[in-house]
Amino acid sequence: MSRFMIGLDIGTTTASAVIFTPHGEVVSEYECAYSTYHPKPSWSEQNPLEVEKAARDAITSSMSQSRLDATDIIGVSISSSMHSLLCMNEQNEPISPLMIWSDSRSYPQAAIMNETYGKGIYENTGTPIHPMSPFVKLIWMKETQYGPYYEAGRFASIKEYIIYKWCGQWKVDYSIASATGLFNIHTLEWDSDALAIAGVHPTQLSTVVPCTEVVGPLSAKIADELMLTTETPIIIGSSGGVLANIGIGAIHDDETALTIGSSGAIRRFTPERTTDDHQRTFQYVFTKEHNIIGGASNNGTVALKWLARQFSTLTKRDTIETFDLESLAATSSAGANGLFFMPYLAGERAPKWNAKAKGGWIGLTLSHNSADMIRSVMESVIFNMYEIQEALTEKAGPTKKLLLSGSFVRSPLWVQMTADIFHKTVLLPKSDHAITWGAAWLGLYALGKVNSMDEIKQYIPIEKEILPSVKNIVIYEEHYHLFKELYVKNKPLFADLDRLQQ
Repeated sequence: MSRFMIGLDIGTTTASAVIFTPHGEVVSEYECAYSTYHPKPSWSEQNPLEVEKAARDAITSSMSQSRLDATDIIGVSISSSMHSLLCMNEQNEPISPLMIWSDSRSYPQAAIMNETYGKGIYENTGTPIHPMSPFVKLIWMKETQYGPYYEAGRFASIKEYIIYKWCGQWKVDYSIASATGLFNIHTLEWDSDALAIAGVHPTQLSTVVPCTEVVGPLSAKIADELMLTTETPIIIGSSGGVLANIGIGAIHDDETALTIGSSGAIRRFTPERTTDDHQRTFQYVFTKEHNIIGGASNNGTVALKWLARQFSTLTKRDTIETFDLESLAATSSAGANGLFFMPYLAGERAPKWNAKAKGGWIGLTLSHNSADMIRSVMESVIFNMYEIQEALTEKAGPTKKLLLSGSFVRSPLWVQMTADIFHKTVLLPKSDHAITWGAAWLGLYALGKVNSMDEIKQYIPIEKEILPSVKNIVIYEEHYHLFKELYVKNKPLFADLDRLQQ
């Protein structure tokens, strides 16, 4: 009898496959990395063939490590990052690189859209007008005479491409479709206004299906390579953000998931379909009854990793670990002695939606030291996430539970900062596999192996509860208001700085 489920996550930099028991115990796991290419400033591209191969290799290696038989596997459930875009020809072959979410070449088109039709498109689709959006990327393709755009018989995300390669079907789940900026969250159909502006016909897009849809069967060649059978169910799944919420148990509308890896995001489930007047948040469809509201930041642990590289160069050491920086930051006090950092090293999505935003220290004096500089960088990341949380609270009401996930939870200092800045007790689930466990559980639900999504909570033990420091809450409240003001005052300079840097 089949007893194990595979969760596959096609992330921004790696494909990860984890084999779980139905209770969430990890049997084996494997991760394969792929490259991101930057042929021009603000361009971020990947080779779809490399990504698809990494997804295959991750499952094959995980199966090989587990020593399980193909008949032991209940199914494979897929997660992927959002906002990727690929041009395909009439023969269903890629004719362009894969443009990923961080590609910001379409900034001029986004700026114009925000001054014209952008608000209406956002209200229909729930996707803020920003270069990350495939909708805006398509406008760039059209306006710059991008060759593959005019030759394309189809436009697809990386997940759609992989499903076609493996199963021969062009299908897309609600959440990935929502994140294109082309899908109407109210009618649950491709949005005619967005398609007309982008110059795309509905026949060039996949069929939109529920996240529980079983696609397939696998081709014999792919099944053999994955060490599975052609009858192994492949569940289309959802986006990584949605599944991270499920994987840590933040599935009720008063529970918030805060995830910070290289980038960061805050998300909540909600039965409502509403947008924000200032486009600070996104709203994507998960099922016909459930939606996810939230905001994503470009700048998470990547800011600290950037700083570690600079310290490494200055000290002529091969590497300096971020752990070393965190230990030093702990010797500074809350508020970093009045030093602020604007964390927009990669531009910013929520809540600013400004691809030209820049980073930098404000308030630096001769009295400040490296510990203050490091701590200010760490605090700025959490300040920005808290600003997104404020927008969520306005739209969806207060949150009762704040659950954390992502690599930043390995830092006790960063976790304590989160509790202090959010002035709320934070919960740390024990699992390190939020996205893939969420995908696996969704697969179990889709196949009728569990009765409800709620049941996952009994298989996600809470490892720690971190209480906020009353003293630090007072300090951070004052610093947070100044942090927001610094962005407003410096925003007019960002476009000029960007012009000089280009």
